[in-house]
Amino acid sequence: MVVDEHTDRDLGAPALLLDNVVKTYGQIRAVDGVSLKAHAGEFIALLGPNGAGKSTLLKILMGLLPPSAGGGSILGRDLVQAGAELRRAIGYMPETDSLIPGLRGAEYVALAGELYGMPRRQALRRAHEVLSYLDLEDARYRRLEEYSTGMKQRLKLGQALVHDPRVLLLDEPTTGLDPSGREAMLRLLLALGKDHGKSLLLSTHLLGDVERVCETVVILHQGQILRQGQVAELRTRRQDRYRLQIQGNGAAFIEELRLEGARVMDDNGRGELRVAVPPGWPTRAFFALADNHGVLLRGLQRDDEELEELFHRVISERDGE
Repeated sequence: MVVDEHTDRDLGAPALLLDNVVKTYGQIRAVDGVSLKAHAGEFIALLGPNGAGKSTLLKILMGLLPPSAGGGSILGRDLVQAGAELRRAIGYMPETDSLIPGLRGAEYVALAGELYGMPRRQALRRAHEVLSYLDLEDARYRRLEEYSTGMKQRLKLGQALVHDPRVLLLDEPTTGLDPSGREAMLRLLLALGKDHGKSLLLSTHLLGDVERVCETVVILHQGQILRQGQVAELRTRRQDRYRLQIQGNGAAFIEELRLEGARVMDDNGRGELRVAVPPGWPTRAFFALADNHGVLLRGLQRDDEELEELFHRVISERDGE
């Protein structure tokens, strides 16, 4: 992996800082008073329905759109004043392909390095290093038209990494990937944080990706932040819900649960149950009922609110549903 030198300002400043940022288009407030602070090495998910202001916020963070009010910085570089210096401090992976037909993989990543301000020879050397890191070494001389969807996604990540930025802005990095390709991409992102100290802002609608790689979420709606914080802290802790894993003939066990006042909310037929219990229910009752019917209770845990449930709850509360 490419290793570059960074300034003391990089290491001491917040990775990302927004202070009451507003962006208006006429009477429309696309971003409305957004404040956010991310520390070095932190992974943040930016969530929101279409039209929430995510794309506008990303453009502001890249210095492509000036805020109408408020301000901010990335690694101490002002979003408005720093210009090209700001963009050299970040790597951006777009949702769309943005590929140039006719170029080969190494040429494309090297071109991105030159656009970030690197000398051509250095950009080409680093392009080869990054493509090797992303397991694209064998494809580096292929034309971009010959790349599969998964290879294109890794190539887009490569052009964002070529200059070794400390902050990455990723827009839907797993779009179009099959399950194995998606898992490989998520492993790469986790390694960039754990092994290379990158800070990451991930904009996505795939909440499973968020739960896999991000510890912090920001829920944006109509330009405003509705919730932000660690996922574990934002979820509702449900004292009356449990997830069970059972082995054996569970029909009689499930029936007795219902007779005892519990409600089986979900039974996937593979021995995994979601159960809502009445007040005062002792967890040992699950084991006693399972033993009564020769069922092995292999797993028992609280069924706290999932990220998808949290997201829809927050949006519906804002819309008054």
